[in-house]
Amino acid sequence: MKTGEPIVFVVDDDPSVRETLADLIASVGLSVLAFRSAREFLESRRPDAPACLVLDVRLPGLSGLELQRELLRIEAPIPIIFITGHGDIPMTVRAMKEGAVEFLAKPFRDQDLLDAIQHAIDIDRAARQERTIVAEVRQCYESLTKREREVMKLVVSGLLNKQIAAQLGSSETTVKMHRGQIMHKMRAQSAVQLARMAEKIGINEE
Repeated sequence: MKTGEPIVFVVDDDPSVRETLADLIASVGLSVLAFRSAREFLESRRPDAPACLVLDVRLPGLSGLELQRELLRIEAPIPIIFITGHGDIPMTVRAMKEGAVEFLAKPFRDQDLLDAIQHAIDIDRAARQERTIVAEVRQCYESLTKREREVMKLVVSGLLNKQIAAQLGSSETTVKMHRGQIMHKMRAQSAVQLARMAEKIGINEE
């Protein structure tokens, strides 16, 4: 597969189901990797590309729902499409609450699965782009001095330069200087944009 090309992971203990799903997914031009168990999937090295996971609920050893929780625990996010021949409402609700994109009961239409896969890949692509943006903002923020971080937090809280100066026991001129440095280092064009950046990295929650 090409670098960055979307990929679909399939985890199902039934060889015939794995093969059928892999053939279906490949038929629409998507790369696919199939695994026999949740443990095998966890121990594999995932390509750095938009992806989703087509996952059977009932698996020997670690179940599909347990794999979902483990991925959340180790902070390895990936959109999941559950497939099962034994689904029930509580199981479906639980899976969806923990972030599943879709829960398909067998037998399901091929197009329903393909539509769910495309939606899941779109979700993952957007999430990956957002994580990249957040990482860049965090890197810019880490370039600020301790005082600049203090000033930034007050700026995004809506205080004026005069109010910030009074709170920090500084001069308004000094605050203006810090503010200019903050805008430059954060690559922000306005206070509104700076506030959005702060929200992305949780500055107001610190």
